[in-house]
Amino acid sequence: MFSKKHFTIMGLVCAMAVPAANAGAEGFAINEWSAEGVAMGGARMFAENDAANIAYNPASITKVRGEAFKQSAVYISPHGKYKAIRRSNGEIEEGKNVVHAGWAPGNYYVKQLNDREWFGIGLYSRFGMISEFERDSIVSSNAFFSRLNGASLTPTYARKFDKKWSAAVGAEVNYVGLELQKNVFANNVPIIATQTKGESWALGWNAAANYAFDAKNEIGVVYRSKVTHTMDADFRGYGIPTALGGDHFTTAHGKVTLPDSWAIGYNHKFDDRTRVELNGTYTKWSSYDALNITFDEPMSVGPVIVPGSYSPKNWSNGWRYAIGAEHKLSDKYTIMGGYAYDESSIPFDGADFIVPTGARRTYSLGLQYHDKKQTLALTLGLIDIDGLRIKGHETDAYSEASTHDNYAKVFGISYQRNF
Repeated sequence: MFSKKHFTIMGLVCAMAVPAANAGAEGFAINEWSAEGVAMGGARMFAENDAANIAYNPASITKVRGEAFKQSAVYISPHGKYKAIRRSNGEIEEGKNVVHAGWAPGNYYVKQLNDREWFGIGLYSRFGMISEFERDSIVSSNAFFSRLNGASLTPTYARKFDKKWSAAVGAEVNYVGLELQKNVFANNVPIIATQTKGESWALGWNAAANYAFDAKNEIGVVYRSKVTHTMDADFRGYGIPTALGGDHFTTAHGKVTLPDSWAIGYNHKFDDRTRVELNGTYTKWSSYDALNITFDEPMSVGPVIVPGSYSPKNWSNGWRYAIGAEHKLSDKYTIMGGYAYDESSIPFDGADFIVPTGARRTYSLGLQYHDKKQTLALTLGLIDIDGLRIKGHETDAYSEASTHDNYAKVFGISYQRNF
């Protein structure tokens, strides 16, 4: 359940678990769950002896031998600019995001119970974002600071039925911490700064299955359920002149739906040293139709009564395509490479400066060292991000805006210990 006053241990972990400026997958999805996964563009559903399979494909934890614990951290540094047309006089304002580099951690544990059964648990982020713009800019009427901290705790059971079939099912304990800040404008001047901040817990589930045609070819499918958060939050309006009502503090209520997704993958081994993966992930972003927050006590600004904050989204469903390859240079060293393309799901009239980015192309390379007891991986990547056209609504100080020159630099490191 939601708690406004206290953060749990997982909440503190979540505060570290948000890639900055929403530079991961399209929308506010995240798939930077391990250094190896980033290196292969996210196409990592069939890795051998990798505890991070809990995140990429739970049915593949049956490929872990014995017991393994893995920690991963992916660093993302985003960059981007915007242009906005001032509604009052048509002037063009140019600016850029305030860079928030951040880390996306992942923690995974897998234990082989017997020849047919495995148990695993992961703590990582499926969703998250952060963006910030100058507080006195005209785009601050839409958002000057936005953050969604997210974490998923996923206990998982997997079973290998025979040499061809394996499957898994798991629960998801999902946490979100949401903070939104923006300005209310009057006569082209920001007069009120507002902040909405809250937390929520909700439950979801996932299921996966693998089928091996032969020793060289395998397919897999993963389903992750949508998670609906009903959130209580604190709302604060600052700077309201006393004559117009003064500062306003109240509780607020809203709903955030994190979408469900399907992932399908194909793995081909050329030989014992080289393999390639193809992956497609379909995310039902249409469930993110609005971000509406209702105040318990409506905010009064003179004769104007503000009952809440209402923002239609109407996003469309979208695909992410990825290809990844790995090649063993020796018994101890493996190189990896990957490419991914994310479709844009954000329409012109549903776009905003909370998630101000379009389609994305990810290029990445990685190196892995491994022996019988441990694995260490390092990854470098670049995300080339398209701009986004953003329609200004009646409450915005701009009539139209667009983002451009968006990109993110990525660095990842993972360490796994086998027992």
